[in-house]
Amino acid sequence: MVSLSSLAAILVVFLVVVAVQTPTGKAQMSCTSQLISLNVCGPYVVPGTIETHPSPQCCGALQSVQHDCLCSTLRMASQLPSQCNLPPLYCAN
Repeated sequence: MVSLSSLAAILVVFLVVVAVQTPTGKAQMSCTSQLISLNVCGPYVVPGTIETHPSPQCCGALQSVQHDCLCSTLRMASQLPSQCNLPPLYCAN
């Protein structure tokens, strides 16, 4: 069984990989670099973390990500289970 912290870490890596492998253009490269900058937020998104407040570096990286970039990446990630013939992912609050 995979722990929630492992799944969260895998999701962060996945988001970076998706961004890097998505067809490139000037706007796409910008989105890729924005997503890569979010690596500094990794310690704050792992379930069970003792870190309760994101660092200024994390907040700055998140602020620099364009809304469309983040939303498109999350939308692509949410579609992967069905594309891999897996059941939909439902998350509890």
